[in-house]
Amino acid sequence: MNILGIEIEKINDYLWEIPKSGGMLVPGRVYASEKMFKETLKNDEAIKQVINVAHLPGIQKYSLAMPDIHWGYGFPIGGVAATDINTGVISPGGVGYDINCGVRLAKTSLDYNSIKNRIQKLVENLFNDIPTGVGSSGAIKKLNSHEIKKILKDGSEWAITNGFGTEMDLALTEENGKIKDADPDAVSNRAIERGLDQAGTLGSGNHFLEIDIVDEIYDENVATVLGLFTNQIVIQIHTGSRGLGYQVCDDYLKVLVKSDKKFGFNLPDKQLACAPIKSEEGQNYLGAMRSAANFAWNNRQIIMHLAKKSFNRTLNISDAELNFSLIYDVCHNIAKMEEHSIDGKPKKVCVHRKGATRAFPANNNLIPDKYKSIGQPVLIPGDMGRYSFVSIGTEKAMEETFGSSCHGAGRVQSRHQALKAAKGKNLIDELTKKGIVIQAKGYKTIAEEMPHAYKDVSDVVDVMHNAGISTKVAKLKPVGVIKG
Repeated sequence: MNILGIEIEKINDYLWEIPKSGGMLVPGRVYASEKMFKETLKNDEAIKQVINVAHLPGIQKYSLAMPDIHWGYGFPIGGVAATDINTGVISPGGVGYDINCGVRLAKTSLDYNSIKNRIQKLVENLFNDIPTGVGSSGAIKKLNSHEIKKILKDGSEWAITNGFGTEMDLALTEENGKIKDADPDAVSNRAIERGLDQAGTLGSGNHFLEIDIVDEIYDENVATVLGLFTNQIVIQIHTGSRGLGYQVCDDYLKVLVKSDKKFGFNLPDKQLACAPIKSEEGQNYLGAMRSAANFAWNNRQIIMHLAKKSFNRTLNISDAELNFSLIYDVCHNIAKMEEHSIDGKPKKVCVHRKGATRAFPANNNLIPDKYKSIGQPVLIPGDMGRYSFVSIGTEKAMEETFGSSCHGAGRVQSRHQALKAAKGKNLIDELTKKGIVIQAKGYKTIAEEMPHAYKDVSDVVDVMHNAGISTKVAKLKPVGVIKG
């Protein structure tokens, strides 16, 4: 198949390879259906970004793209790349501006039919209790820089220590909600200032909190381990490190663009600015990136606790009746040191996941004991008008994608295009007719995030399922949404 003048070879119905050429150090690989190539990828510059990433010093095996691929900064969103920790680089573009943007899924014992007449009030109270939107603040008292630095070091542990959840939540969060070797001293004063009053806030754009119902179950045994049942009320939280994480990325891109000549790299795109992992610049970025990741885990932990309190108060029920508990929390934008098989031998590499989810298999020692028998939950949110999915990781993901899967639907329209397409539409009315209550800071956000601005997430998830990278467990359907 020829895309943008590039000949792409079909490996199977769900995997395509861009042969190594020019300055590429490895081939590119894209997980997609033929329909996706014909409908959404035929003119997508993201394919060129897959090729560009293949030029990174020390890159291993492949430059990878998941089926929700779309154009991003440097790396495509949906991109995965692993680099040698001794000879390779770390690239902020391979993590993105919203460091540790991720998804947290919590469950309740509630059946939808028992509370469907209270969804409107629940949405209103959640919107009032959880600050949302650009510059939102005030979920908890404004913290000082000393407390923010504690969060940057301790992640979700800070929230638990301060009464926002339980110890059990840590075990069900990727990295236990605290990535090691975070270095708050590598975070600028400006970034810390931006985070002072943003702990426990939702942000804007595609970030959301949803009340969902479990609409369909594909694997009863795995669903039972996860505690899912049909028609169950669950809560999905999608947000990241807010302004603090954005500032960390911005600060280090400026440093690394200026350092390009020092390292002698000859990359096809300045947005791939990077540094050797073992350099001072590389270590400083990693320390700051890990700090921002910890801020994001703490953020989602606080929001989950605030959501639980809203449910208690709105429904006037006890903790025992609600039985609100965390299923799992995954990050979508991060770089981590992991061991993977390279040329048949275990090797430590730096895995960049930008718009991709870790998808480790059963019995992996990095997933919670509770899920050792089934594999790591993979949480894949869709758009606010359709559905989301819960999948689990597989051994094949470890073999082919450095233990990675997709992270969402993937945009097919820019925010500007979506706004233009939304003219003359009453999107709130359309969602209401689907049985979805929505509340947002303004109509502009709803228009930018309209369902048709995204691929159908079921197509994305089916590619990963049929490719054997992550397998479907359950489909979730939104009934209540809050957005910035």
